Amino acid sequence: MLDILIVEDNKEIGALIADFLRNENYVVTVAEDGNKALSLYERYGAKLVLLDIMLPGLDGFAICSKIRETSNTPIIIMSAKTGREDKLNGLMLGADDYIEKPIDIDILVAKIKGIFKRRFGSDNLVEGDITLDRANKTVSVKGRPVTVTQKEFELLNMLIENKGTTLKKEYLFNAIWGSDSESEFQTLTVHIKWLREKIESDPKKPEHILTVWGVGYRFQ
Repeated sequence: MLDILIVEDNKEIGALIADFLRNENYVVTVAEDGNKALSLYERYGAKLVLLDIMLPGLDGFAICSKIRETSNTPIIIMSAKTGREDKLNGLMLGADDYIEKPIDIDILVAKIKGIFKRRFGSDNLVEGDITLDRANKTVSVKGRPVTVTQKEFELLNMLIENKGTTLKKEYLFNAIWGSDSESEFQTLTVHIKWLREKIESDPKKPEHILTVWGVGYRFQ
């Protein structure tokens, strides 16, 4: 999974922001049009999206809306469109922030660091009676350790981070195993089954990892 997907049709601006973020040790990719951006996101996922509005192909509002159908990935809009209606539209579609161009790179980096610290900085992720120790990649249920593989841990972590949101099977598979993985798509179903056996009171009637038929899975 990418740390940050930059969606910016101005090559110089995109490259400049990418260089700053790479210097901060983020894994970054730049997309210069809306269709490519959405394709990259659906294949690899991203922990955060920096999104311009005026783009070739799909515009930023359409991309924001599409991402929000399946994920609560943080989205920062950065645009030369500074009108009140544009800002309201972006925020109503689910963007977490709206920054006007020209960008103050120091402020942008500070906002990004804040999002990553709030969302990913804690070593422990607690949801009900399930605790994930992200520093040591361990899981406990009701205080009892549960043995999980690395992929099981990554999958459970992603599901909990997106609690209440249905994640498509394709998105989960590509984010955890990679679109160029030699693993078969069925491996996702198998890992979901194994996780249910380890964290659910009744794996046949799961209360946490729910199947949304024809779409994917949702943590509840």
